[in-house]
Amino acid sequence: MSALELDGVTVTRGAGPVISDVNLVLRAGGILALVGPNGAGKTSLLESVSGVIAHSKGDIRVDGDSIAKRSRVQRSRLGLAHIEQGRAIFPSLTVRENIMLTAGTPAALDEVIASFPELEKRIDAQSALLSGGEQQMVVLARAFASHPRFLLIDEMSLGLAPVVFMRLLPIVERIAASGVGVLLVEQFTHLALGIASEAMVVASGRVSYPQGPSRDLENDAELLRRAYLGG
Repeated sequence: MSALELDGVTVTRGAGPVISDVNLVLRAGGILALVGPNGAGKTSLLESVSGVIAHSKGDIRVDGDSIAKRSRVQRSRLGLAHIEQGRAIFPSLTVRENIMLTAGTPAALDEVIASFPELEKRIDAQSALLSGGEQQMVVLARAFASHPRFLLIDEMSLGLAPVVFMRLLPIVERIAASGVGVLLVEQFTHLALGIASEAMVVASGRVSYPQGPSRDLENDAELLRRAYLGG
């Protein structure tokens, strides 16, 4: 089975490491929730995987082959897609035009919209006029249109009310069901755990709870609390 693996990955910024010695395996079709308090290094870890920044130790592999020395563009061509914080749409473009940037052809666009029916009625609307939740749908659709093998999602809920974020979760589940491995960094911990098959917790720049079934954390509030505190 196709997999993205991190083996002892450490990311350093400035004077020292922001996150250290991370081991995980993201399998095709699975959702792995990476949760923890703010400042734990989650964003830096995702940036190191997609090639935005370099990691200082360890290895990153796709299907057993190291991608540590590959550029961000090369990693993207291998099927790594990274949705960064902030709903990075092109506001002056329509929904159609935003998605076509990665879809490329009208036929490919039609395939994407079939997976995102919520956007069909807004397809010719200027993206700046959409709600925050709709804009995030456009970001997800554009990433899905690139045919990723692995999708890294960083704080999809940023600036959204929980009720709006909940409308996006079934979309993430559909993306995973299509065979894409999803690494989900999210502040709404219990909502993320609810759709994930696996989870891990990082706190104070280290793994405080190693990768395992998400239900173990979802069903044990004390275990989750201790993991958030780094205990």
